[in-house]
Amino acid sequence: MILQKILESYPVSEDYLLEILIDVDKQKENHFISEEEITIISNHLGIKESHVCSVVSFYTLLSTTPRGKYIIQICKDVPCYLNDDFNVLKTVENELNIKVNDTTRNQKFTLEFTACIGCCDEAPAMRINDSTYTNLTREKVIKIINDYKEGKYD
Repeated sequence: MILQKILESYPVSEDYLLEILIDVDKQKENHFISEEEITIISNHLGIKESHVCSVVSFYTLLSTTPRGKYIIQICKDVPCYLNDDFNVLKTVENELNIKVNDTTRNQKFTLEFTACIGCCDEAPAMRINDSTYTNLTREKVIKIINDYKEGKYD
């Protein structure tokens, strides 16, 4: 079981909760932490399930519901908003025919808002899984999305 291997790779300490959750999320193509996994993690670390749930719900990179293989996160903080003269969100929505918090029918993409991703000096920005894209233009966003659609990052 993948979860057991992940748990065994960390010391049994609440200090490693976030790292464990991130590893579990990354090992699954649908990027979510199930109720069963929350129970197993809380039992392993000797902490309450409610604490694990609060950590999962606090961080936008984690979820308790299945998501697409590629999670597109659009920064919603002020620098990205102010520098977004073409509307990154609408461009992605149009390219994928989905709205924020939706997943494409083929389960390949999920579109989300996120807080600052640390690229304020290169706004507007978006993140797709572990990759960050900055200084976005409409053309650049369309090319990035099409590259993912064509499997260039599989």
